[in-house]
Amino acid sequence: MTDPQVSSPLPRRVDWDGAELRLALPARGEVEVWLDATHYARLRADDAGDARLALPVLPNGQARVNLQLRVAGECSATVTLQRDRAGLARAGAVQPLQALREQDYVDVAAVAESLRHEIAIVVPVYNVPEAVAVCLDSVLAQTCGAARLIVIDDASPDPAIAPLLARYRDCRGVTVLRNERNLGFTATANLGIDAGGRADVVLLNADTEVAAHWLTGLRRAAWAAADTASATAVSDNAGAFSVPELERENPFPHGWTFAQAALAVRQQAGSAYPRLPTGNGFCLYLKRAALDAVGVLDAQAFAQGYGEENDWCQRAEVAGWRHVIAGDVLVRHARSQSFGEARRRTLGEAGMAVLRERWPNYENDVGASLFSPRRRVLDWRVRRAYAGEPPLPRLLCWEGAAADTQEAQVYRCGCGRDGFWLQSPDGDAALFERLADATVAAGCSAAGWQASFARLLQCHAIDRIVGALPSGFVRIAADLAIDTTTAPAPRPFGTIA
Repeated sequence: MTDPQVSSPLPRRVDWDGAELRLALPARGEVEVWLDATHYARLRADDAGDARLALPVLPNGQARVNLQLRVAGECSATVTLQRDRAGLARAGAVQPLQALREQDYVDVAAVAESLRHEIAIVVPVYNVPEAVAVCLDSVLAQTCGAARLIVIDDASPDPAIAPLLARYRDCRGVTVLRNERNLGFTATANLGIDAGGRADVVLLNADTEVAAHWLTGLRRAAWAAADTASATAVSDNAGAFSVPELERENPFPHGWTFAQAALAVRQQAGSAYPRLPTGNGFCLYLKRAALDAVGVLDAQAFAQGYGEENDWCQRAEVAGWRHVIAGDVLVRHARSQSFGEARRRTLGEAGMAVLRERWPNYENDVGASLFSPRRRVLDWRVRRAYAGEPPLPRLLCWEGAAADTQEAQVYRCGCGRDGFWLQSPDGDAALFERLADATVAAGCSAAGWQASFARLLQCHAIDRIVGALPSGFVRIAADLAIDTTTAPAPRPFGTIA
C-alpha cells in the first residue's frame, strides 16, 4: 500500500508477511491501526521510521481481517490481511467474530479433582454498607460449583455494617467474622486465606459485583496451566485490568446492563489468557499450592493494601510461577469506596515506593507486557462485542433435543464419525474439531471424545445444555459448572435468611 501524496502523514509503505505488519513512517511518527473498523493499536515508529505490529493470530478468529491506518485525521484505503499469506488483498465485508484459533483450555480430566475442590471466597469489609450488600448478594446469586464465602468485618465504624452482615450469618456456605480492632486490609485478607484451610482462595473487594460463571471462569484460567499462581478478572474500572481501555473507567454500552456486558465478554473475549507479572486484588484467584510456596501477603509493608498483591506476585514469579488475566470474566468495580480517591492515591504511591525498592524491574516488566498480542486481542474483541447488540445466553441442544426457550442463542451438537458436529445459531454446521486418531473417533477411546467435548464447551462459552448426554459428558459439564437437563450445576449458598 502506498500513498501518492508525499505530504500525507500516512505511512509511505505497508508490508504484511502473513504474521507481522511493518510500516514506514516519519521518525518517531505515530499511527493508529484499525482492524475491521475497530481500533486495535497505536504504534510509534523508531528513529529509522520503522513500526512493527505482530499479529500471530487475527483477532476476529477468521482467516482474514480488514486493515485501515489513521494518522492526524487522515485515513488510508482499506485493505485485507490474510492469515499466513504475505501481501495485501482487496478489502472485503467485515466478518463476524469467531472463536480464536489459539486458546487456553483447561484439561478437565487432568485437573478434575482441583475443579471439584472447594474455593474460599474472601471478602474483607470496611464500611460502605450499600456496596457490601451489592457484592455479597451478587456472590450468593451468581456462584456455581464448590465454594464457601468468608466475610470479615475489619472493625467498621459504620453502624450499618453489623446489622447488614447479620443477614448473612445463617446462610448456608457463608462465614461472617469480625476483627475486634482494625487490622487493615492486608492482615484481614490473610485471616481469610488462613480460614480457607486447604482451599484455593479468591480475594474479592467489597465494592465489586460479579455475574454468572464468574468463579468458574476464574478457576478455569487458574488451572489451564500447572504453573499459574494467580488469575485476575477484568473490569470496567481496575487500572491495568480494565477493558477495553486500560487505566480508565469504561462505561458499559448505552442501554446495556452489567449482566449483559459480562455475558458479552464471556462469549467474545476468548480464553487466550494474557500474561502479566502481577495481579490485582479487586478479584484475584490464588492457588493454595502457590500460597504454600510463597507465603501470604506482606501485611507489615502494605498494611492497608495497595501493593500487597503485586509484591506477592513478584515473589511468586521469582519462585517460578506465573500470573494470567482471566479475560473472559468481567467483574464490576466501584473502586476506592472504603477510603476515597485521595487516600487511595496516597496509599498507592506509598505502596509503589516499596515495590520499586524491592522489585526495581517491576514497572518495566509490567509495561512490556501490557500491550502483548494476547492483551491487544482481548481489548479489541471487547470493543467489537460492545459495538454489537446485547447478547443472549448460549444453549447447547444435544442430538436433536428441542430448545426450550426463545431467549437464547441455540447451538446444536452431536457425535459424528470424525468428531463433534456443531451447528451455530446462524445455521452453519461444521465439524468442531477432527479427533487426532481415527480409532478415537470410531469410539475406541472415551477420553478423546470427552476432552474434545470439554474444549467445545469452553470454546463456545456454553451456558446450559439440554438433551440426554452420555454420562461421561455429564461429568465434564458438571466440572465446568454448566447446567444440564439431568444435573444442574451445584449452588453452594443458601438463600438469605
